Amino acid sequence: MKLHGYLWVLGSLFCLGACERSNKETPHLSDNGERIVAPYGSWLSSLSANDVFEQADNVAELQSVDGAIYFSESDGDKQGQVGIKRLDKKGNIADVVPPSFNVKSAVHEYGGAAFLGIGQSLFATKAQDQLFYRFAPNQPPLPLTPNGTRHADCIAYPKGSRIICVREDHRQPGEPKASLVTINLNFAGEGDTFVSGHDFISSPAISPDNSQLAWITWEHPYMPWDSSILWLGDLDRKGQLHNIRKVNTPTDSSVTQPLFSPDGQLYVVSDISNWWNIYRVTAQNTLAPVLSKKAEFAVADWHLGNHNYAFESETTIIASYMLGSQAALIRLHLDSGLTESLAVDFGEITQVIRGEDAVYFVGAKATPEKGIYKVIGRGTELVYTPSLPKLDPNYISRAKNITFKTGVNQQAYGYFYGPVNPNYTAPHDTRPPLIVMLHGGPTARASLAYRSDIQFWTSRGFAVLDVNFRGSSGFGRAYRQSIYGKWGQADVEDAVNAARYLVDKGWVDGQKLAIRGVSAGGLTVMSSLAFYDVFQAGVSYAGISDFEQLAKSTHKFETGYLDQLIGPYANNQARYRELSPLYHLEGLNEPLLIFQGLRDQIVPPQQSRQIYEALKVRGVPTAYIAYQDEPHGGWKPEHRAAGLETELAFYGQVFNFIPAGKLATLVLDNAAALKPPVLKGHPRATRGY
Repeated sequence: MKLHGYLWVLGSLFCLGACERSNKETPHLSDNGERIVAPYGSWLSSLSANDVFEQADNVAELQSVDGAIYFSESDGDKQGQVGIKRLDKKGNIADVVPPSFNVKSAVHEYGGAAFLGIGQSLFATKAQDQLFYRFAPNQPPLPLTPNGTRHADCIAYPKGSRIICVREDHRQPGEPKASLVTINLNFAGEGDTFVSGHDFISSPAISPDNSQLAWITWEHPYMPWDSSILWLGDLDRKGQLHNIRKVNTPTDSSVTQPLFSPDGQLYVVSDISNWWNIYRVTAQNTLAPVLSKKAEFAVADWHLGNHNYAFESETTIIASYMLGSQAALIRLHLDSGLTESLAVDFGEITQVIRGEDAVYFVGAKATPEKGIYKVIGRGTELVYTPSLPKLDPNYISRAKNITFKTGVNQQAYGYFYGPVNPNYTAPHDTRPPLIVMLHGGPTARASLAYRSDIQFWTSRGFAVLDVNFRGSSGFGRAYRQSIYGKWGQADVEDAVNAARYLVDKGWVDGQKLAIRGVSAGGLTVMSSLAFYDVFQAGVSYAGISDFEQLAKSTHKFETGYLDQLIGPYANNQARYRELSPLYHLEGLNEPLLIFQGLRDQIVPPQQSRQIYEALKVRGVPTAYIAYQDEPHGGWKPEHRAAGLETELAFYGQVFNFIPAGKLATLVLDNAAALKPPVLKGHPRATRGY
């Protein structure tokens, strides 16, 4: 089947301007043991695209249930579907819910906190229908919730054999309604509403004696990390909620992760000091600091169910924090305020929970080590590791932290990975091509946690820069909000200035600069190409090209986000067009490769398709690859692997080298317009805004 010049149907994959097979020969290693001299980007790597995704499993969420640890794990061999496993005290692993069930919630579209264990039963949301099911021994899965509703962030409530859940109700036209509901453990039904009347509700927490309930709310136009409120209510003997009161916090602050101590004292994380620190809720419903530290003891709540701290005992807390590039784990003594360092060698620490015998967490190091860890004394022990792709340590590139100037007397951050391959060296006096990577959000962040997809590039002779541009989390509230009013400008400036910094350092080839990003990062890609002459190639995954369309069509969770990032649309229509790359294509002349999932509910596929069609008409080298059944994130491993291979073929064409191995040949629209390589000099002049 052929459309618009080039279109093949490969299962659920559509390629516009792709995908013939290449028969180029694979380079062989030198017989005399010496390094092969070959251009950067053309090196043969033992890490394939399939290894990166199809051979990789990922542990996401932990829960302690009756002395065992239950955890969700995506299975790379099962197209990334998510199941639930059980880790007992002896280290034995058992499957509780198979990956074929695919445990995923779509509350707020991004989901999280999709399962709950109680005794011998487990409760989980199924991705396909979003119903909440009970799994009991020797019984088939039983759906407990009505069609058209979504549930997550559930906790056990022993009175009346019920569960308390966050509900998102999609049964009526208009915005879905948020509420906190109770669900019966034993039979299907509507359930009872505990809390309603707010745009968003999350993070229910119940006291050990079941007498108090805490939860968090926030309203349009804010995100949970902008302005959110902690509530507290009393539960009577009949299970009814009374005496609801608000904990007093400034309106320009956020709260997250409420948690009761073993003796019934409520704690929470707040950024009232600019940093997400841990606080105790006083009898006067105010916050008292537990530890004041210029570090982040929380993350931006794009997903439900984040846990950065847990009570080891009534007087000690185990907590994880981020400080710049450092992820650390500490023990905090509440009676003295003293802290002990438990681990500083992780790139990322998540899901800190209290088990029956110890505190557990999910950790990822800068090396391939990753899994579930247990706190033992003043150290940690790895107790479970998922299936991970194997890579010889001699191929692994280690990150260098960089800080560079940007904006007006400001700075931004990144992790630089140089090319590493023990079998190759580049021709004399050449520099590697650079791939600038941009996270989504834009209020997400890059970390030092080992990533096979970065090593895929560095082991082939690319340099990679993973950027924490202004707006990234992990550096305090002020840095997180420094992109507000400047999205599409500040992040773009940072990407451009990061590349210039590396060129000026002599670390990369200034004529082989590529930029790639996902979602919000895809916007930065297209804007960097449209407004600056620095990058020679761009790759966008589900990127945003038109802010106006996004303002009119985005989902509920992010409805007001643009009000913060740019300004209310009604008063800033000209600004929305000014910042949208779709309306500035006269400046976008560099090759652009575009990927898009056609079931995307967050960034409508039209955002990608329209810029592809416009560039094709203008004669710009481009290709559009769409995946029929893919949503915004969580693509199947086979599609993610195909994306990496297609990117490699794309860079080979643009930067004029032959990639090693057999790849699907990318047939670019307007390939004849590819510019010949420039041998000397720096990037072209800046156009700017």
